[in-house]
Amino acid sequence: MKDIIRIGAGAGYSGDRIEPAVELAEHGALDYLVFECLAERTIALAQQSRRHDPASGYDPLLEARMRAVLPIAAKNGVRIISNMGAAHPRAAARRTAEIARELGLSLKIAAVTGDDVLDVVLSAPLRFEESDDEVGGYAERIVSANAYLGAAPIVDALAAGADIVLTGRVADPSLFAAPLIHAFGWRMDDWNTLGQATVVGHLLECAGQVTGGYFADPGCKDVNGLARLGFPIGEVSADGSVVVTKVPHAGGSVTEATCKEQLLYEIHDPARYLQPDVVADFTQVRVAQEAPDRVRVTGGRGHERTGTLKVSVAYVDGFIGEGQISYGGPGALARARLALDIVRERLALTGVETSELRFDLIGVNALYGETLAAGHAEPYEVRVRVAGRAANAREAARIGNEVETLYTNGPAGGGGVTKATREVIAVQSVLLPCEQVNPAFEFVETNDETA
Repeated sequence: MKDIIRIGAGAGYSGDRIEPAVELAEHGALDYLVFECLAERTIALAQQSRRHDPASGYDPLLEARMRAVLPIAAKNGVRIISNMGAAHPRAAARRTAEIARELGLSLKIAAVTGDDVLDVVLSAPLRFEESDDEVGGYAERIVSANAYLGAAPIVDALAAGADIVLTGRVADPSLFAAPLIHAFGWRMDDWNTLGQATVVGHLLECAGQVTGGYFADPGCKDVNGLARLGFPIGEVSADGSVVVTKVPHAGGSVTEATCKEQLLYEIHDPARYLQPDVVADFTQVRVAQEAPDRVRVTGGRGHERTGTLKVSVAYVDGFIGEGQISYGGPGALARARLALDIVRERLALTGVETSELRFDLIGVNALYGETLAAGHAEPYEVRVRVAGRAANAREAARIGNEVETLYTNGPAGGGGVTKATREVIAVQSVLLPCEQVNPAFEFVETNDETA
């Protein structure tokens, strides 16, 4: 057993950069490379894609990422874990096997399944945690229901010899905890160690955020080399303590402050961070700078996990129509306000049916409203945005169309019109008893021509 396991974060979201992951695989001396690519809505969008094409449903960058990193990872003995399987882990594993075969690589590739619990959710008398609405009332609109799995099926796949493990919905920290549990032989009821493993995962899961990307604020928190931002490496010891670092020549910075900000990210109650593996306690975490770009983090603790798993339920919630147009030069703000007045009146005159409408001046009041906008110098350029929610795509499209008509119907000087209509996928949550969720893994071999 190794004294230290090195885990690299290859992605912090679905569309993240690819070259920092290649850099980690080549120069990071890694044992594991983890790609964390799912957000609340990402898997619902993947389910939509799978409805249109049953062979799809996995991360759109899976092929590009695998072609870039597989040869290097295989050469350097780096094992890969990722939730790029999204709505279709089996298809992701099959496609990865095909790519490996084309590259002349012999790898054991596993797909973790069991997070898709749509049938269970539709058949059970459940209520949404956020609204307390009955789930059954949404049945005709529900697109997907995916439980947040823990580390166990990934640990099992690694123990069976998997070089690559592709999952669907797994809790973000669990992707990082799994290889540590496997490598160090931790018990699945060692709550304090699993709590510290959750700290490790939480620090690394958003990739470039902890190396200074999301931290940077010019003149206040300066970070060098952001165009060449390196992604983090966690050097983890058998007790779960971690040193967060990066490849020396990469851009960015790892400091106490970057780590502390990432620790606070998305945490509601630091004493009870509910995860499928453990109820983590961050209240005794200690962060200490050991050297430039080397920060040691210790003190994570935990308690027994709950008996339920969070399930993210996505459903169709109407359509959004949007139109934008820009005004510049003297009087830009007055012309932009007139444009909004015109569109507001036009939508009423023509009877566009909406349940919500927004009229924004980007750069003036779109983020903070009119109160903070008052008293500031008048801008020399303003972008108008009108957006609304409608029951169907046809009605939503009329919003953008009315903005477009400002081109020739005034006020003067409008340009750069864009318009769009998109389906709204909303997300709420339910809790399912753990025994109603059945995670498992299966292999797709690179030499399996029928995979």
